[in-house]
Amino acid sequence: MLTIKNYVNGEWKESRSEKILDVVNPATQRVLAKVPVSTREEFDEAVKAAWEAFPRWSETPPVARARLLMRLKELMEERFEELSRIQTMEHGKTIDESRGETRRGIENVEVAMGTPSLMMGYLLQDIAVGMDEFAYKVPLGVFGIIGPFNFPFMVPLWFAPFAVATGNCIIIKPSSEDPISQMKIAELVEEAGFPPGVWNVVNGGRDVVSAMLDHPDINGVCFVGSTPVGKIIYERCGATGKRVIAQGGAKNFIIVMPDAVLDKTIAACMTSFFGNTGQRCLSGANLVVCGEGLNEHEFNNFYDKVVNAFVKAASEIRVGYGLDERVQMGPLRDKEKKQKMLTYIEKGIKEGAKLKLDGRKIKLIGDLPHDAFLNPTVFTDVTSDMFIAREELFGPIASIMRVKSLNEAIEMVHGNPYGNSSAIFTQNGKWAREFIYRVKVGNVGVNVGIVAPMSFFPFGGMKQSFFGILHGQKECIDFFTDRKVVIQRWF
Repeated sequence: MLTIKNYVNGEWKESRSEKILDVVNPATQRVLAKVPVSTREEFDEAVKAAWEAFPRWSETPPVARARLLMRLKELMEERFEELSRIQTMEHGKTIDESRGETRRGIENVEVAMGTPSLMMGYLLQDIAVGMDEFAYKVPLGVFGIIGPFNFPFMVPLWFAPFAVATGNCIIIKPSSEDPISQMKIAELVEEAGFPPGVWNVVNGGRDVVSAMLDHPDINGVCFVGSTPVGKIIYERCGATGKRVIAQGGAKNFIIVMPDAVLDKTIAACMTSFFGNTGQRCLSGANLVVCGEGLNEHEFNNFYDKVVNAFVKAASEIRVGYGLDERVQMGPLRDKEKKQKMLTYIEKGIKEGAKLKLDGRKIKLIGDLPHDAFLNPTVFTDVTSDMFIAREELFGPIASIMRVKSLNEAIEMVHGNPYGNSSAIFTQNGKWAREFIYRVKVGNVGVNVGIVAPMSFFPFGGMKQSFFGILHGQKECIDFFTDRKVVIQRWF
């Protein structure tokens, strides 16, 4: 049995906490590891170690810091398959999805390796006679990173490599549901030769998060999770003068226009709606069939065609243990999350939506406990005021809706409080451009089902899906640095 320890000041430390949680493989229900719920005092010790490491680390030349990231990247590539398999075992996603997550995580390390160029300031000679002015980007100190359960490997890497590359020190609090990935990354950080105190990991729950938000020596916090918690993080960081990136929940609309290439659209929708078992803030949630330019008869035919193709493809998704290469969708992260989904399905039925594909009829590859499994579920005749169309469900439940025009579709997106992503499927450039121009979401797709920005772009988010100013990934260079502006003249 694996015992998770904290990684503080370059040492693996057993928590003094008496509260220990099981890390359960959701597919097999076997206990993989024990993780401590660390105390506030243990977090304070990590902050102290990070600040002791900061002066020397911040003075280390950026090229030298980048070399350590290069070594970390090499180690991640060497352990690529091992890191991916861990994600599948502790989270439940399929092995292909885990490989994709590992690749996206490594790409953030790659981009952060360019920090010696990305961190450069700017200058202007002769702002007045004999005077020059320039601006440095300087590190701030110590940052906290709160990881979500749905991407236990990748999401902390949206921030961590950029933070340390710019000369800061970090403390990561992984999700206590699947903390093994961050433990493995810390092992590679140690092997790469990062100095003690630069990269720390403290496992725990609300006490550690509260300690992070309250601590006067934490300069900023990066968070990815639900909107209610994101709001709390944002407010408490504001109250204590911290910088904050708080990425919240989502309700993403996928618009299908009459000229969409249907087979490719449906294929893209399957990975969007049911990839990662719907536990992704970029997952499609509402499929909106648009009848722009069609008469009523044509629109009815088009709607039926889309619904039938979508339901057929969803019903054929192979569900099981993600380490089986044949499997296309794994379980939900735990049985409590499955119970939530069952409640949402009942709500949908009660509100009048038609249950076209009932995922409660479990069909699996292999002899596995059903505790956390739910097959793809599809509702039709959904309206935008229904709970299942309005709220983030975070599971493999799709709602299909219909609108007469693109304008109505865009207004439907705007009527929802979230603004993480939306996509249009069409071959019409005018419709695509209008959608890109008008839709108020942070990530926009054209014939792309999962609008996931690459690490050299920021990860967008608007309305109730994001709290802060600067976003993760590339924009982290500015988030983790401040400007020191110098005006000089010589007599």
